[in-house]
Amino acid sequence: MKIIIHGGFFSEFSTDAQTKLAKQEALTTIVKQSFEYLKTHTATETVVYAVTLLEDSPLFNAGIGSQIQSDGQIRMSAALMDGTTQKLSGVINIQNVQNPIQVAEKLMPYDDRVLGGAGATHFAHTNGFAEFSTETPERRAEFEKKLAATGIGTVGCVALDANGKLAVATSTGGKGFEMVGRISDSATVAGNYANAFCGVSCTGVGEDIVSNATAAKIVTRVTDGMPIANAFAKTFEELKPYDGFAGAIAIDSNGTIFHQDSHPSMVFASFDGENVEVFG
Repeated sequence: MKIIIHGGFFSEFSTDAQTKLAKQEALTTIVKQSFEYLKTHTATETVVYAVTLLEDSPLFNAGIGSQIQSDGQIRMSAALMDGTTQKLSGVINIQNVQNPIQVAEKLMPYDDRVLGGAGATHFAHTNGFAEFSTETPERRAEFEKKLAATGIGTVGCVALDANGKLAVATSTGGKGFEMVGRISDSATVAGNYANAFCGVSCTGVGEDIVSNATAAKIVTRVTDGMPIANAFAKTFEELKPYDGFAGAIAIDSNGTIFHQDSHPSMVFASFDGENVEVFG
């Protein structure tokens, strides 16, 4: 069993040492708590659990603490992918729910598994998800001062369960001050992808990640027999012509945990039951 989570790039709120330490401590706690959950649950259940914990922390740009868009509203996106069934479900630009990843999970049994905008919000509110504002005073202050214009952040989790099955979940509150209707990579296979061989969750500039098809490329290359380190190296090399800004975490079916970013500042934590690795 293996698990790795990420909290996006270190750019939300501030870059002070106190915030950095708080993020590291939160990631350490969440990855350990999620590993305990993984012991008695599937990889798919666990990635939803882990991302829910990340969404519930105002330290990260997903769920509570999501960025505010150019019209003063918060719109969030999240996706879940089961590496065994190859099903992906997700919500794009959903509003007024606490945990978008749980709404994505609720959509998994449906034929129409990716919903956007008002349709996603309506689905949530008619399926037991309460009206909830994820805005925090810090995000409102950022919006008013336009300090969040360069904020980049997402959260994600990849898990390998006791039965050797992989799953991935990713959630984001956007980049801040984006145009209304902008779609990030998080609820697409460019930013969130898994099969029986590998699972990948991305963070960074969504447009760059979509242009590169980052998660899908890495997983496809591992599936075709390329070592995970080589798959990452080749895929990230393909970001360079346009200075693509991205980071990714992954686990392959052999239990190899891997991570890489194009502009070092991604925050993540991994745990294998014995060793915790925290960076950022």
